[in-house]
Amino acid sequence: AYDPDENAWGIAVASKFPGVGAVVPCAEGGAGAVATQSYANTTFGPEGLALMKDGLPASQTIKKLIATDEGRDQRQVGMVDLKGNAATYTGEKCLPWAGGQIGEHFAAQGNILTGPETIEAMQDAFVNTPGDLPRRLFKSLLAGDRAGGDRRGKQSAAIFVVKEKGGYAEFNDRWLDYRVDDHEDPVARLGELIEMHYLYFEESPPEHQIEIAGEIAEKLQRIASKLGYYQGELHGQYDSATREALRSFIGNENFEDRTNFEAGKIDQPVLDYLLKKFG
Repeated sequence: AYDPDENAWGIAVASKFPGVGAVVPCAEGGAGAVATQSYANTTFGPEGLALMKDGLPASQTIKKLIATDEGRDQRQVGMVDLKGNAATYTGEKCLPWAGGQIGEHFAAQGNILTGPETIEAMQDAFVNTPGDLPRRLFKSLLAGDRAGGDRRGKQSAAIFVVKEKGGYAEFNDRWLDYRVDDHEDPVARLGELIEMHYLYFEESPPEHQIEIAGEIAEKLQRIASKLGYYQGELHGQYDSATREALRSFIGNENFEDRTNFEAGKIDQPVLDYLLKKFG
């Protein structure tokens, strides 16, 4: 799928197959997204992205790739190009039930499914779910999974979302890249990983940042003391000793980007998480 507001592209996938995230998804910021499925031809990913990056629409890119593929009758592929145009293809010999649908900025397809209700549920969820692209992709995947999904069962799931400078410290385009390679309920586990991502990498607006003072400061001092970061009194004041103790403690928990140590403020979701985790 494509999100014009974020200028982002992404794929969410699940299968009764180990490590599906290593096979199906391929995407690049400023180019598009490709999901190659059913006896997957993994060359469709990089070759498709190169064609779409040069301006070829998704539908024509698929036609060009399958025209020279001798296994085209068993292939399935979905693409969204750099302008958000979507296309899907299902070969005549894909294992049933197999098929796909396209809508505005998205393609949904699957094979060896319980039936078309899986695709319909995915489409409805994507269209009607608010929020950013990763959340909409996940809700779509979860809806398809709960509607029937892969008729063989469950094993792995993945989400891969890109936008230019969307990665860590803006060094690359990997906004989200999470995989569940072998699990009894992989889509649910993928959802937990996505929520973990937002906990660590989102940024709260100023009105949701909590001042470290009074009862909040005392609670954090108590935790830091219990863990050996702080040796002072539990007085609830954000003094220099408390600040340096919390800098070490919160830094070791990887939440330094969601804490303003100089201003003495912490993002509400991180505070809630730390208080719950450490009591």
